[in-house]
Amino acid sequence: MILSFFDQFMSPSLMGIPLILLALTLPWILYPSPSSRWLENRLLTLQNWALARFTSQLLLPLNVGGHKWATLFTSLMMFLITLNMLGLLPYTFTPTTQLSLNMAFAVPLWLATVIIGMRNQPTAALGHLLPEGTPTPLIPVLIIIETISLFIRPLALGVRLTANLTAGHLLIQLIATAAFVLLPLMPTVALLTAALLFLLTLLEVAVAMIQAYVFVLLLSLYLQENI
Repeated sequence: MILSFFDQFMSPSLMGIPLILLALTLPWILYPSPSSRWLENRLLTLQNWALARFTSQLLLPLNVGGHKWATLFTSLMMFLITLNMLGLLPYTFTPTTQLSLNMAFAVPLWLATVIIGMRNQPTAALGHLLPEGTPTPLIPVLIIIETISLFIRPLALGVRLTANLTAGHLLIQLIATAAFVLLPLMPTVALLTAALLFLLTLLEVAVAMIQAYVFVLLLSLYLQENI
């Protein structure tokens, strides 16, 4: 029994075993495995076409040196999209509503881009902390501000994904509860509320895909600054 609207975001467990591990494993089971009959397999053909389009969009802002990250970014985006979409099904749990999980994705990848920049071009990487033409009295202040903004990037990545999915799920539950309560009292209003719920669900499907794409796109932009 749900005591509050926020209880749906608690990580479920069964016999002391966290079910978030099952939720993280399930997407890889759903993906079709490669087949030698790819020309006759419509599902694999559609999957390969979608991956090719996603990869081409991700590689647009990157130089040739960043193309080696294409497999990692594409896999991460498909994984996040699948997690977000599965979380919209009834009686399911969305792991990406947990800030700890999103930070576990954001911090190592952001740190990898920073380390690559420091290793390959330390002068240019440190030059981002001080815009060109800065007056001398403002140099210490701007360095501190740019350093803080650099370290806020992974937090912004994780919070953006968590907040958007959490807000969408809360709205869906609030409107669904309102429709259920109004059904015996005002059936017409309940039907209008149900129609609004259907439209909101479609919007949440779009948000689930867009937020995964934005998460990976921002990582690719951070990588572009350091290669």
